[in-house]
Amino acid sequence: MGAEPLSTVGDVPWHEIKDSTGSAEGIPLLLRAIAWGAPEAARGAVGQLRDRICQYGFVVEQATAATVPFLWELAQLPGVTCRAQIIELLGGIAAARQWEDTAAVYPKLLNHRENHVVWEREAREAVRSRRGLIRQLAVGESAEIAKAARELARAIGE
Repeated sequence: MGAEPLSTVGDVPWHEIKDSTGSAEGIPLLLRAIAWGAPEAARGAVGQLRDRICQYGFVVEQATAATVPFLWELAQLPGVTCRAQIIELLGGIAAARQWEDTAAVYPKLLNHRENHVVWEREAREAVRSRRGLIRQLAVGESAEIAKAARELARAIGE
C-alpha cells in the first residue's frame, strides 16, 4: 500500500481497458467514493463497482484484475465503512468461473479477440496473490468482516 490510499490508481490506463459498461474510466471515481464517501455512498459505490467488474456476482471483465489490488487495499483500511462488502466482492471474483466453464463446452470462445477466460483467470490470480491478508481481516475485526474473510478464504481454497 502507498502512503495515501489509492495513491497508484492513476497509474492504471483505465481508458484503455473495459468493464461491463464499456470504458473503465469511471472505476477510479468509484474506488474513491468507497474510500472516502459517507457509508451510504460507499455502499452504493461498491454495488456499482460490482456491476462493472463482477456483474451478477460471477461475470468478470477486463478491468477486474486491475481493480483487485485497490479492493485489497481498501479492505484493510479501518476508516472504510463497507469493508465486508469489499471482501464479499473479492470472494465473488475469486469464485468466478463463468467464462472458463463455458469455454470448456464451447472451445471456440477461446478464439475471440476479447478473451474473457484470460480475464477471469487473471482476476482470480489477482485475488489469490494477496491471500496472506485474509488472516489479518479475519482476526480482531467486526463479526461481519470476519465472516466475509472466512468466506473469501473458502472461495480461494485457504
